[in-house]
Amino acid sequence: MAKTVPAERTHHGDTVIDEYAWLTNKEDPETIAYLEAENAYLKERTAHLADLQEQVFQEIKGRTQETDLSVPSRKGCWWYFSRTEEGKQYAVSCRVPADGDAPPEITVGERLEREQVVLDGNELAGDSPFFSMGTSSISPDGTMLAYSTDFTGDERFNLRFKNLTTGEQLPDVIEGIFYGGAWSADGSVFFYTRVDDAWRPFQVYRHTLGTEEDVLVHEEADERYWVGIGLTRSERYLVLGAGSKITSEVSILDAADPTGEFQVVRPRKTGVEYGVEHAGDFFYVLHNDGARNFELATAPLDDPGTWTPLIEHRDDTRLLEIDAFAGHAVVHFRREGLTGLRVLPYDEQPSYEIDFPEPLYDVGPVGNPEFVTNRLRLAYTSMVTPASVYDYDLATHELILLKRKPVLGGYDPGDYEQFREWATAEDGTEIPISIVKRKDTGRPAPTVLYGYGSYETSIDPSFSVPRLSLLDRGFVFAVAHVRGGGEMGRRWYDEGKLTKKKNTFTDFVAAARHLKRSGWSAEVIARGGSAGGLLMGAAVNLAPEEFAGVVAEVPFVDALTTILDPSLPLTVIEWDEWGDPLHDADVYAYMKSYTPYENVDEREYPPILAITSLNDTRVMYHEPAKWVARLRATARGGPFLLKTEMGAGHGGRSGRYDAWHEEAFALSWIIERGTKGSTA
Repeated sequence: MAKTVPAERTHHGDTVIDEYAWLTNKEDPETIAYLEAENAYLKERTAHLADLQEQVFQEIKGRTQETDLSVPSRKGCWWYFSRTEEGKQYAVSCRVPADGDAPPEITVGERLEREQVVLDGNELAGDSPFFSMGTSSISPDGTMLAYSTDFTGDERFNLRFKNLTTGEQLPDVIEGIFYGGAWSADGSVFFYTRVDDAWRPFQVYRHTLGTEEDVLVHEEADERYWVGIGLTRSERYLVLGAGSKITSEVSILDAADPTGEFQVVRPRKTGVEYGVEHAGDFFYVLHNDGARNFELATAPLDDPGTWTPLIEHRDDTRLLEIDAFAGHAVVHFRREGLTGLRVLPYDEQPSYEIDFPEPLYDVGPVGNPEFVTNRLRLAYTSMVTPASVYDYDLATHELILLKRKPVLGGYDPGDYEQFREWATAEDGTEIPISIVKRKDTGRPAPTVLYGYGSYETSIDPSFSVPRLSLLDRGFVFAVAHVRGGGEMGRRWYDEGKLTKKKNTFTDFVAAARHLKRSGWSAEVIARGGSAGGLLMGAAVNLAPEEFAGVVAEVPFVDALTTILDPSLPLTVIEWDEWGDPLHDADVYAYMKSYTPYENVDEREYPPILAITSLNDTRVMYHEPAKWVARLRATARGGPFLLKTEMGAGHGGRSGRYDAWHEEAFALSWIIERGTKGSTA
C-alpha cells in the first residue's frame, strides 16, 4: 500500500485532494523505493507464471528466424540492407556497391565480399541496458552518415558523424537533439532539431561539418507547434515543417543553397493541415482546406502557395500521403476501414488502384528512396499473412513478392481465419472490429480485445508472431477500431476527441459487449498502451464487469493532472487533442468526468496489470503508479499490479530478446486470465 500525503489543487473553483501526488517526485528516494517495492510485489504475485513465461518466450524465439536480413533497397550507387544475427539484440546496417540494376544475391548468415557495415547496433549499445537509435541519415552522395543514440530512453539523442569511405568517426558531436534531420545536397551541412524543457522540438539548427558554432535556422515560439526537417526524395528541396495537432505550415529551401532563406509555402491557418512533395516540374500538395478527408493539389515551383485541385475531396476516402517520383506518384489512402494505394502516372495514362486479395489487410509504400524508378516498393500484411515486401512493376502491373517474414515451426496461414464484425455504439454508430482465430477454435472463446483510439492513429489488421502463442491456445484476438482513431476517415477522429472523447470509451465497451452477445467471446481481456492505456482505464471504470482482465501499457491514466500542467512534456501541444482544462472550465469538468485516476470507485474491478518505464517522457511513470495505488486503496477485486522498467523509455526495453521476455510476461498473465486460472 502506498502512503498517502494529501496534496490540494484548485481549478475553476473545484478543489481536488490527490493523496499520491508525492509519487511525481522522481528524485525522492521514497519514490524509487516504492516503485522497487511494487516490482517486488509483482514478482511475488506472478512467480507461478515463470514457467509459462519462459515457455511463451521460447515459442516467440522458436518462431523467429533470428539470423535474417532485410530486402536490399537501392539508393544511388549502393544497395542498403540490415542483418540480424542469432544471440544479438540489435540489427546491423550494411551496404554493398550497386553493379547494374539487379539487387545482390545475399544468403542469410553469409557476408558478401564487398559488404560494408554502416552501423552495428550491438557495437554501439555495448553493455548498456538500454539503447535506441534516433537518426540514421546518409548524405546524398553516399559518403557521410549522421546518426544519433540514446542510452536512457528519455529520447534526447547525441548526434555523431561517420565518414563511410574511410570509416573514420568525425570529431563533431552534438548533444541533446531530437529525432530526424536532413543533409544539404552536397553533404557538407546537416540540419537537426532540438527540444525545449517540455520535450517539444522547437528549434532547427544548421551544422556545417568541421565547425563548432551551429546556426539557429528556425525557432517556433508557439508552444502548440512541433518542428521537423527533411529532404525531398528528389534531393532538390529541404522541407521545414511546423505543425500543431490541427494546423501546419511548410517552408522550403533549395538543398543546394543550405545557407539561404526558407520560403513559406502558405502561412499557417488554424485548422488547415498540408504537406508538400516535389515532383520534378511541380509540387504536390496534400491539404484539408475545405476538404475534411483531404484533397490532392498541384502547385508551380515558383509559386508553391497556389494550389490547383487534382484529386478532389471524397466523404468516403481519406487521403493519407502522397509519394512523388520522377515519372509517377502514389497516393496512400483509407476507405471502409482499410488502406489502399492509387498510382498516378505522369504520361497522361489514367490513375488506378492496386488490388489486394484478402478481406482484411494493411498496405503502404516502404523503402522507396530512389526518385527515378519503374517500381514501387510496398509493405503488406494481414492478421494471417506475415509482414511481406513486394515490388510493384509499374509497366506490367505485376506484384512481385520479394520477402515474407519467415515464421518457423510449421506456421500455415490456412489454419487461421480473419473476420470483420460491427458493434453498435450507444449513439447507433457502427464500430468495426477486426478478428483473427484458429479455424479449429470453438466459440465462445477467451478473447483479447485491443484498442487505441486517439490522434487519428489507426490500428490496422496486421500479423504478430507473439500473438500465435495466444491463438494456438484457443484465444480469439480482436481489434476495436473505436472513434478517435482514423480507421474510417477524419470524421472518425473528430468524433472521438475533445468534448466527444467519451465516444472512444463507450465504443470499446460496446465492442466488448458485442463480442460476448454474438457468441465470439467467453471472457474479454482488454489491452492497450499509451493513449490506449487511457482507453483501458476509462473503459474499466465504465463497465468493470465486462472484462476478465486489463493490460495497460505506459497508460495515460492521470490525463487531467498532466494536461493541467503546461510545464510537463507535450502538454500544451496536447490541448488541441483533449481540450484546455487549465483555461476552460467546461473542458475541465468534461475531462474530470472520464479520466481513469479521477473516477476509480469502490466497485469490483477485474485484475489489472499496468506496465510503465521510469524514463518515459511521453507518459510519465507516476500516472500508472498513482492509478494502481488508488485502485488498491479504493476498489474491490483485482489484484492490481504495477511493473516499472527502471531503465527504459516509452517503448519499453530496447533489445529484441529483452522485448520478447517482456511480451512473454504480459502474454502469460493474459493466458491465465483467459483460462480462468488462479486469481494471483
